[in-house]
Amino acid sequence: MSDSATIKIDRAANALLITLHRPQAMNAFTTQMKDELIAAFDHADGDDAIRSVIVTGDGTRAFCAGADLSAGAATFDYDKRVDKAPADGSSPTRADGSIDYSHPLVRDSGGALTSRIFACKKPVIGAINGAAVGIGVTMTLPMDMRLAADSARFGFVFARRGIVPEAASSWYLPRLVGLPRALDWCMSGRIFDAAEALEGGLVQSVHAQGDLVDAALALADKLTSASSPVSIAATRRMLWRMAGAPHPNVAHRWDSRMIYTRGRMADAKEGVVSFLEKRPAQFSDSVADDYPHFSPFDDDPDYG
Repeated sequence: MSDSATIKIDRAANALLITLHRPQAMNAFTTQMKDELIAAFDHADGDDAIRSVIVTGDGTRAFCAGADLSAGAATFDYDKRVDKAPADGSSPTRADGSIDYSHPLVRDSGGALTSRIFACKKPVIGAINGAAVGIGVTMTLPMDMRLAADSARFGFVFARRGIVPEAASSWYLPRLVGLPRALDWCMSGRIFDAAEALEGGLVQSVHAQGDLVDAALALADKLTSASSPVSIAATRRMLWRMAGAPHPNVAHRWDSRMIYTRGRMADAKEGVVSFLEKRPAQFSDSVADDYPHFSPFDDDPDYG
């Protein structure tokens, strides 16, 4: 996969390194950036040679400074945004003035991106090199881990812009940092530093600017080097989705199906035999082709 207009793509060992690349605008988020990021995650899931994804920003000032505000007062008025206009020219506003909330134009672009990251089958690490504000921070919430440069700054600034948290952050953020802290950061809209982000659990570690990407690569290697790629993909999916499950039997049902299914596959046999033979495992199951697709809700909505 080659570079696009708003992102740069590199390979570093078994990791896909995505760099947000609008340095003239502090890597501010646009609809095009959303589309190009989603395409990059699609590429990562389809390539078994890619074991993890790392997302960082161009330069040292910003990871992503939030939504591009060049549309001024129309920034969040999607009916007036040319870049958001659907190809058929339709509008969510019906003839009688009511709103069709199922219309594609209503959908939040940030949420489309975080939904794709949530569904990714590879571990995703944010290497937050500078300012991460608005969508610049909420896009990182479905990433599995976030590392920050010591100069990074964060802000859930939506209330200060007259809007509300987006990109499904009202679901992610309280699960990551707890409800009182999420309320503090989102209601005040204040900017806070990497030390506070670390103390609050938003990031897992803080690094000197020049060491950040190397630290992310080392973490990616630690997560993936000795584990089955298909098992990692399933584990990521199970842990994220069970974060909101109403009963442990939902997890028990999914665990049971996954253990049964994976136990019949090549990786489970290799995992045991390599351990008994005291050698590194050579896993052969493919994330792109062999991932077991089913849900614990398929045949029993009453999960006990």
